[in-house]
Amino acid sequence: MGGSHSLGVLRGAALYIGALIGPGLLLVPALAVQSAGAASIVAWAALLVLSAPLAITFAALGVRHPVAGGVSAYVREGLGADASAITGGWFLAAVCLGAPAVSLIGGYYVADLVGGGTAVAVVVGLAMFTTVVGANVLGLRISSGFQLALSAVLMVVVAVATAVALPSRARDGWSPFAPHGWWAVGTAANILVWLFIGWEAVAQLAGDFRRPEIDLPRAITLAFVLVTVLYVGLAVATIGVTSGTSSKVPLADLISVGFGRAGRDATAVLAVALTMGTMNVYIGGSSKLAASLAVDGALPRWFAGDTQRSVPRRPLLLFAVAEIVLLTALVAGVTTTSDLVRATSACFIAVYVLAIVSALRILAGRIRAVAGIALATVLALAVFSTWFLVIPIVAAAGSLVVRRSLARSTAQMSSLRTTSS
Repeated sequence: MGGSHSLGVLRGAALYIGALIGPGLLLVPALAVQSAGAASIVAWAALLVLSAPLAITFAALGVRHPVAGGVSAYVREGLGADASAITGGWFLAAVCLGAPAVSLIGGYYVADLVGGGTAVAVVVGLAMFTTVVGANVLGLRISSGFQLALSAVLMVVVAVATAVALPSRARDGWSPFAPHGWWAVGTAANILVWLFIGWEAVAQLAGDFRRPEIDLPRAITLAFVLVTVLYVGLAVATIGVTSGTSSKVPLADLISVGFGRAGRDATAVLAVALTMGTMNVYIGGSSKLAASLAVDGALPRWFAGDTQRSVPRRPLLLFAVAEIVLLTALVAGVTTTSDLVRATSACFIAVYVLAIVSALRILAGRIRAVAGIALATVLALAVFSTWFLVIPIVAAAGSLVVRRSLARSTAQMSSLRTTSS
């Protein structure tokens, strides 16, 4: 990210937008419309309102309690090592569940390009994932700068597609407004959470801002305004273009309104580049997280067997197995893309709950009140995760069991060494 104190308002806002804008934009808006119809616009609005206290809370943590390590470090500071281990477990669960969904996004766009259904999308997704894992095994990582550039291209394409589609389609798709009832709005919000994860990502870079107490809030405000304009336009355009369809390629649908087949084909190329870039960054980073958790005693030491590598190889096996199992389940009809997105969202919602509870213990004054508002809204959102909350609950229990059993094993080994000596 450059040298110390190198960030200003514009670059900071770009990093925030880059943390939010990702391949989810290529699929999730259509899933929200399929879930709640035109009423999904209410879910977009609610999540934008929720984003404000979330962004303020994490910015305050970054300025007042700068630590390296992101959310897990804040959870450790406020709630202790067990809670930090649980947070790490939730992140790994989110990657195991989210990576197949991300690979499928690219797969759906290729299937649309060549003319194929879910089976083609799964084969393409598996091929992309295999390529990404192979690249990480060889230590080939896409730089954060290149990933930021891909996000910038996506943002421009979304803005252009929206601007082209809105004049002719903005009034379409609004009746009936709530075809699946009002509870479906909460379900749509649960799906759309994927597009709002990232407000915490830049908080740990607070120390890199030239004047963090001034520049960081301004960067967040600028990012929030730009994201709000983009998301509201995208929401309205997606309702107008995809209502009543089962589209898995909403951005291709939008871009084809103004640019026809050529625009649709170009969008498929962008989808593949962006999904592979995102998977490369997250799989590599998550492998390092798994190795770090193993070093800290939250996962078996086997996962930390090659931590000297830029990307530890052993955790990649975990992600590969999860990918194959979940894509097989999708082909067999046991699960759906929407289920994968909601399961991933449930894990991220759980992370936010622990992070904000920790913030309530760390922060004081008005900012603490803002954190309280953020917690209330995230808990309300969690209600709509319904049975998907089982996933973070099981992951939390598993993290604690593994951590404590490893601690007992280490203590016993230490005791044996002491006795024998």
